[in-house]
Amino acid sequence: MYLRGLFLSFFIFIKFYNIMATAKTKQAETVAPAWEVKDRSYALKNGLSPLTYTIKSKNIFWFDEEKGYERELKYTLNQKSVFVDDFQGQARLGHIVFEDGYLNVPKEKQTLQKLLSLYHPDRDKIFYEVDNTAIAEDEVEIIELEIEALLAAQQMDIDRAEAIVRTNVGSAVSKMTSKEIKRDLLVFAKKDPILFLELASDENINIRNVGIKAAEQGVIKLSDDQRTFTWASTNKKIITVPFDENPYSALAMFFKTDEGIEVYQAIEKRLK
Repeated sequence: MYLRGLFLSFFIFIKFYNIMATAKTKQAETVAPAWEVKDRSYALKNGLSPLTYTIKSKNIFWFDEEKGYERELKYTLNQKSVFVDDFQGQARLGHIVFEDGYLNVPKEKQTLQKLLSLYHPDRDKIFYEVDNTAIAEDEVEIIELEIEALLAAQQMDIDRAEAIVRTNVGSAVSKMTSKEIKRDLLVFAKKDPILFLELASDENINIRNVGIKAAEQGVIKLSDDQRTFTWASTNKKIITVPFDENPYSALAMFFKTDEGIEVYQAIEKRLK
């Protein structure tokens, strides 16, 4: 009976030990991700790009929490560590120089990479590590947006195309040919795909464009204070623009009301 209890206690201890060891391993993996050996690039902050810019490569200190004291750091050309207390033999000091605001460090220079990425006190103050993966993802997203915008522009009817181009060039669109409108539309889609796609999905843009064309062609008038739309021929009021609202956005919203539909249809008939 005694041996059985002893064996059971030993089994519980081993089980508990394995659980704790696994937990510590998982915690270590979470806290300290593996260092990836790869080429790395660094850039000066705030868009600085002097011909050359040198940062400190000696007289640098980093507090080692595990050891409990500050350790001196130094970039050298012949040591395997950046920690001075790990040096063996004579050390040859290296210089850290950014050219035109950038410094590319190949994967073979691990000591320099670790100094810049992990320990240097000027990291994220004077310089930062360039995340090429994030840049590539952003570039892919931009290219995909451009493709989406260009496809939408290519398939767009001329009335909607004119409405979107008008937001970019104003009343000059009225004198443009359909080919010129299509060209400007494609250029706009490529140059600013996000804004283009927002305008392309705006359900009121065509209606707003009708109001703008009507004002340009003298079918309706907008008062000098931009508060009132009237018929040009009779000066009869169409709507009063609510305070702090874009007049043509307000007119587009009016066109969607029961009363406004009749006005909209009457304006469309009078447009050239």
